[in-house]
Amino acid sequence: MKTLSRSSVRILAAAALAVPAALAFAGPAQAETNPRCAGSVQIGATAYVTVGGQTAASVKQYKGCGKNYAYTYVWQQYRASHGAYQVCTSIVTGSTLRDLQCSSGPDVWSLGANTLSVCTRALGGISDVASKETEVRC
Repeated sequence: MKTLSRSSVRILAAAALAVPAALAFAGPAQAETNPRCAGSVQIGATAYVTVGGQTAASVKQYKGCGKNYAYTYVWQQYRASHGAYQVCTSIVTGSTLRDLQCSSGPDVWSLGANTLSVCTRALGGISDVASKETEVRC
């Protein structure tokens, strides 16, 4: 799997920091129903973001409604032990971030990228601490 360049990871981190920080509240897990395309399905395996040896987030890629979507969920154990953070997710083509979205909540969905005709992967990250990509799907 091709990894993002350091500059792309910095872009993701900078975008995350540009979103106003807010405290995240621990709560029950969010359902994985895409709010923009209820019929979307996961493609490829789930990737896991780790921070200090602890699993901190799950990253998934979906397709449906003519688009690719990225989804990142921050695990409750990470939320409970960290105050403010930003979670970002994006579809990636080559080394280009597409449809980057960030949130201070427990999860974030991308809006949908018109990338079904090219190879893609999903990227998810927590603030500027750590990120992970899913496998490439063509």
